[in-house]
Amino acid sequence: MSTLISTLDIMGVIVFAISGALVASRKEMDLIGFGLMASLTGVGGGTLRDLLLGRPVFWISDPMPVAICLGVALAVFFTAHVIHRRYSALLWADALGISLYGVMGAELAMLSGAGTLVAIMMGMMTATFGGLIRDVICNETPLILGKEIYATCAALAAATHIGLSAMGLSLEMAAAGGIAVGFISRGLGIVKGLSLPTYKSRPGKDYSNNP
Repeated sequence: MSTLISTLDIMGVIVFAISGALVASRKEMDLIGFGLMASLTGVGGGTLRDLLLGRPVFWISDPMPVAICLGVALAVFFTAHVIHRRYSALLWADALGISLYGVMGAELAMLSGAGTLVAIMMGMMTATFGGLIRDVICNETPLILGKEIYATCAALAAATHIGLSAMGLSLEMAAAGGIAVGFISRGLGIVKGLSLPTYKSRPGKDYSNNP
């Protein structure tokens, strides 16, 4: 694995661990709860990624990511009160996390021989699974089910990275472009409420009087 991909992996773990610990602070959990939420959120998406790609699960072969999650949990436990708008901080930390993991999941899928569509899906799943676990366990409405674009941003990050790589840009430039597109699009969702068209329920036909 290249140094850049390893760096993105650690950055994703840190950012998602922060978001998990911030949810724990909103729920007023104890220190063990902080560690659990930070770890589940921090390594959840990467675990799904490695299992689906048939790779060694990254935090089992190297426990450093779990140690980082626990360190983040400890830090947030003692500093969360300083952040007066913790939900806002959670949204922005999560936005950066899905951008990082969207790119990294797609890149690792491509390195494993996956096609473009599968790589984009892998990036999206890697980016959203940890947050989904976090929200379900904490009885929060999952961000992925919100009206504003969310999973779409992870898919855009992955697709942009793959597209720029196909155009011949360096790994660093392609990754930066993907992360930027994912983060900006999610930022528009947070700030401007940007969303995709949704299905509108309509009454079905009444066939009861037909012979």
